Amino acid sequence: MVQVSRRTGVTGSTLVRLLARLADTEAPESKQAFADRLSQWLGWTDAISLSAALSGSSAAARSGAAADASAERAQCARVRSAAASAIAEDMRGAAMDTDTTTGFSPWRQRYLARQQAMATSIGALRGRLRETLAARSPAMARLAAVDAVMEQVLGAHEHRLLATVPALLEKHFKRLRPADPAPDAPDNPEVQPRAWLDVFGQDMQSVLLAELDIRLQPVEGLLEALAAR
Repeated sequence: MVQVSRRTGVTGSTLVRLLARLADTEAPESKQAFADRLSQWLGWTDAISLSAALSGSSAAARSGAAADASAERAQCARVRSAAASAIAEDMRGAAMDTDTTTGFSPWRQRYLARQQAMATSIGALRGRLRETLAARSPAMARLAAVDAVMEQVLGAHEHRLLATVPALLEKHFKRLRPADPAPDAPDNPEVQPRAWLDVFGQDMQSVLLAELDIRLQPVEGLLEALAAR
């Protein structure tokens, strides 16, 4: 099983490098600066919204609204832990419910379900953090507004890119799968027909955990801003 480490950027991230390894291909670093790549995703209306969020004035912080940054960090840790546990449990279930003759479809359904669950829980956490920041100070309120615009603008692009992951995993599934999959209970006990399926399940779990890290990066950025005030 591939060990998943935390990264701070999408380019060269664990997810990108892991998918490149599974696809047996190279993942070259982009030669464009981050700002140049980002500008390709922003339309003129997006730029106006972002400019308004950056330059807009904000009301003063509400009295007593400042939350303990450690409490928010603990909540983030709970969301991460719950998502990681759900991924592990789902992969165990997939290994138990499928056999060597089953196609990729059940695995795709499980991956899409985990993606939706992550998007829902992390989206709610991100919104809560923005509310907490907005109550801190005018500067933090502007930061929260910028994050809201960025989530709206980049969310569709993120969804489109992450939606391609199951197709890459399906190719990996087909490469691992023997041309004539053996039944689960062979006459020869020394033969282990499920070995390739177990390897695939471990790889899929690693990809999901790497995607979880990518999805949580904006949340971690908001947490750092909250702790800095």
